[in-house]
Amino acid sequence: MLTQIVRPLVDTQIRLLANSQATKKTLAQTISSWLGYLGVRTEVTQLIPNSDRISVSLTVGKPESCPQKDWQKILDNLTKSSSDLPNAQSEEIEMAKLVQLSKLLAYIIQAGSSETELNWNMIENQLSPLNLDTTTLGAVHSALKVPQSISAIDKLDPDLAARAFPLAVKIAWMDNQITAGESEALKALLSLIAP
Repeated sequence: MLTQIVRPLVDTQIRLLANSQATKKTLAQTISSWLGYLGVRTEVTQLIPNSDRISVSLTVGKPESCPQKDWQKILDNLTKSSSDLPNAQSEEIEMAKLVQLSKLLAYIIQAGSSETELNWNMIENQLSPLNLDTTTLGAVHSALKVPQSISAIDKLDPDLAARAFPLAVKIAWMDNQITAGESEALKALLSLIAP
């Protein structure tokens, strides 16, 4: 019975997302609405397409039916749990680093191309020797959908800049020439690594 009610709703939402011009906003609202049906107040803080999956970060509020006393116990238990919290924090940090890295790599790709519309299949083939995982490739693909700027480099910490530099050099050299934009990005990365 529940399946008969829910399935048409899910099908409708899928069609809505497929035809939306603001897919991220629509998906964030959809997730919040679905969890809202269960009485859970949520805010989607991040959506990253990863090849065949979508990584979602949420901020969850107290469910309507949850007594304040029980909610406080849940919060206290999460704070005390030494094994769960660092993993969640490290995943959030890694997600933020992935976003920064993907924006940087997208900027290098855009700076090295004279074309306004980039062919993802061709770019993906060019990136294959770098052995990037599907999550990183998906994030780069997503970042390429909008123009990136060199300011993406300013937000990198030195460790991430050091990790990104060899990838940036390889991407810049893929066509056996370095454009002015690529050169500027590589210099900015170097200045973060060795100020």
